[in-house]
Amino acid sequence: MQVGVNLQPGQNVILLAPATQVGAARAVARAAYAAGARNVRTLFNDEVIERIGLEMAPEDALGEFPKWLADGLLQEAEGNAALLSIIGGDPENLKGVPPARITAAHRGAQQALQPFTRLQMAHKVAWSLVAAPSPAWAHKVFPDLPEDEAVAKLWQAILRTSRCDGPDPVGAWHQHIKNLQARRNWLNSLGIRRLHYKSPVTDLTIELPKTHQWVASGQQRAVGYPTSPNIPTEEVFTLPERTGVNGTLRSTRNLSYSGQIIDGIEITFAMGRIVDFHAAQGEDALRQVIETDEGSHYLGEVALVPVDSPISESGILFYNTLFDENASCHLAIGAAYPTCLTDAADVHSDEDLLARGGNVSLTHMDFMIGSDDLDITAETASGAETPIFRAGRWAAPIEG
Repeated sequence: MQVGVNLQPGQNVILLAPATQVGAARAVARAAYAAGARNVRTLFNDEVIERIGLEMAPEDALGEFPKWLADGLLQEAEGNAALLSIIGGDPENLKGVPPARITAAHRGAQQALQPFTRLQMAHKVAWSLVAAPSPAWAHKVFPDLPEDEAVAKLWQAILRTSRCDGPDPVGAWHQHIKNLQARRNWLNSLGIRRLHYKSPVTDLTIELPKTHQWVASGQQRAVGYPTSPNIPTEEVFTLPERTGVNGTLRSTRNLSYSGQIIDGIEITFAMGRIVDFHAAQGEDALRQVIETDEGSHYLGEVALVPVDSPISESGILFYNTLFDENASCHLAIGAAYPTCLTDAADVHSDEDLLARGGNVSLTHMDFMIGSDDLDITAETASGAETPIFRAGRWAAPIEG
């Protein structure tokens, strides 16, 4: 609890977990109370029932989301509760369900939760994601192993890539955070105006807003103290200029999104907007994401992750964005994080964010484009060019 949500004494905890993670949830609750939590309130979701509903509910009911739940999460967030989510469901739970029905349910939830999501993306609530394996997830990652062995091996991989398998996990995290912050400080010192991504399958330029800033885990948040929203994390990220993305790209790792696999993504941008797209697998699911609203035709996040990160070097495809995005440079379709602006304190509305070059959308979908043949070059405000990545790795060795 000293990393992640960085639990404060007397703070309430809202714990969200799949029904398959009862054991992990109990362990987290015990640790939270031991760290001084006032109350731990747990909400479980059963992915099997979720699929049954998506298959059998009336079409006009798919977009309904319980107001009491949306209001309750918002009330807890405004009351300074910490939100901790355990993930670890079946990556293909919704395989075969029509993407339009999934999107209808997803959009309804996004609309109902939008006031809470705004607080979360502005880091005005302490939140974090952690993972625990389920048999279905373990089987997807290690299909040739018996169930018990697959679960045990996935546990090992989660703990290792989350820097939790050593004698001092908290100390390891604090050092990791120092390294990420040193990288963030270097990027912020450059005064970057534009990034150029170049590989055999990608040729893309991304302009950055004038008041952009690079962000990393463990820095001071708007909530009032440092947090680490994702465990694991290897990224340093910012937001793109909404209308400043041009060129083409191809994804380099497949994506498990809302229980569906999307792979082989190809996208063309002109003046920031997606003007053409394809996917080798899951194109209908990708289309539904892009057509969520007007903002989902634009990017909201630019994240830098080297190919020599622990997750990438593990050689494991996790079929889980929390892990796979930390094996590779990635971008996100949809909403931008206001905290990626130096004047984030002045952003009080969607209009404020748009006026500063950020993007607004109900959705936020990360997808991976990093590879060992990707070069990224920055053009600074002075017109100088600075190498950021070469062959998929940081061009300059910087450690905290």
